[in-house]
Amino acid sequence: MKKIINTLSLTFLVFFLITTNLFSEIPHVVDFTKILNQSGAGKKAQTALQQKVTAASKKFNKEQEGIKKSEIELISQKKMISNEEYQKKVKALREKVVKSQKSREEAFSQIAKKRNEAKKELLEKLNPLLRKYMEEKKIRLVIDRKSVIAGDQALDITEDVLKILNRELKSLNIK
Repeated sequence: MKKIINTLSLTFLVFFLITTNLFSEIPHVVDFTKILNQSGAGKKAQTALQQKVTAASKKFNKEQEGIKKSEIELISQKKMISNEEYQKKVKALREKVVKSQKSREEAFSQIAKKRNEAKKELLEKLNPLLRKYMEEKKIRLVIDRKSVIAGDQALDITEDVLKILNRELKSLNIK
């Protein structure tokens, strides 16, 4: 009887070690898009960037309205001024349009650059937190949800990582 119990204990121990080791080999999944969009720091960054987009849009819409008014005014003056004077004003208006478009592109390019920098900063801050979590839970591989076609929902650690990130990182440095 003792031999049977020892054999069963040994079998259980071997089974436990194998399944524990196999579990650590299973890749876990994190939805980085969700973390970027739903973390406290990510939301604050998005709000700040959206405010910059709104402010820039208002500024450039106002500029466009001014240019349209100038165009209407110039057209109404066409018969009252010389052709040479008219051509000078048309050229000046075109230069103003080009300058406005260039300024608009630069402003939105800067905002896009800041968005990418904020995303990079968030992922850089997340990396050591994720590594620590992996060590604690004995996880050897974490992959992005985008790369997974199908998988067990129990392997998704996004919510745990999101809680850790919200606790450790309150905001990002967006200038």
